[in-house]
Formats: sequence, C-alpha cells, structure tokens
Amino acid sequence: MKNLPKKVRSKKLSSRVDLTAMVSVSFLLIIFFMVVGELSKAKIMNLSLPHNNEGRISCGTIREGEYRSITVILDDNNRLIYYMGLVSSPIIAPKEIQYGKEGIRKELLSRKQNILNYSSKNVRPENLIVIIKPSKKSNFKNLVDILDEMAIAEISTYAIVPEFTPEESKLLASK
Repeated sequence: MKNLPKKVRSKKLSSRVDLTAMVSVSFLLIIFFMVVGELSKAKIMNLSLPHNNEGRISCGTIREGEYRSITVILDDNNRLIYYMGLVSSPIIAPKEIQYGKEGIRKELLSRKQNILNYSSKNVRPENLIVIIKPSKKSNFKNLVDILDEMAIAEISTYAIVPEFTPEESKLLASK
C-alpha cells in the first residue's frame, strides 16, 4: 500500500449558543409588558350618590357626604378637635376630645355605627371618611396616635390634609 497522505479533518465548531444575553432581554421585555399592562388598566372609583325611594339619584337637600365625613384637627399640647360636616354649618359642632378608648375611638366607632341611619342603602358603615388635619404646632406622635386610632376603629378611608380653611384657622386661634 502506498503511503497516502492523511486526510486533514476540519475542526468541528462548537454547536452551543450562548443565550445569556437573550435571557436578559427576555426578562426586560417581560417586566416592561407587566408594567405597561398594570399602568394601562382603567382606574375606577366607587361613587355613592343619594337615592330616593324610587331608586333614582336625587339632588335634594340631602347632606349625605357631610354625614359621612369627620374632620379631626391636631393641635399643640396633644389637643384634638373634631367636628362633623362643614365647619360653617356643622352637624356636630367642633369640640375638643381626648385620644384613646374613651375619647376619639369611642366617637369614631359611634359615628361608624350611626352612619347607616343617615345614608342611602348602598353605603356601608365602613364608608366613613375621616379628614385628619395636623397643625404646624402638632407633633409627630399625635399623627401616629390618630393613625393608630384609624387602624383600631377599622376606618379604611381617611386623608391627611395639611391645609386649613379660614374658618378652621379661626377655630384654632379661638381655642
């Protein structure tokens, strides 16, 4: 046999593909579409309107929103003033009350219980709205205390509003 030259075999290239970059891009796309999907959802808010006996919306002199709202003003020296309705024509006149079980908590639970008497059929007692207004003289502990009272009384709808109406400013100055 003759000495045949050896066949030169070509070097096989690796058939593995590095997908690290593809996985990173996939995760970024997934996160992007999740965020876009969440932001594109319609935001709705339940609106409780007063109804008359025939089931239609009535626009009479019902002050249902005022019966559902309590304003709590936090002032210096642990003073707590609350009223129900509008300060110019309150349902419950502004009065000073204490923190704790026998003070604001008792009042919140009582109002939450009585709200069904004044509200239309579709309003539940947990729809009591508390507006918390800390004055510049109040301290952080008072704000934490009133937020604790909201949690204890299971008031789910409340707002912290730093602005005062002129009537509320006069009320604070007089007390």
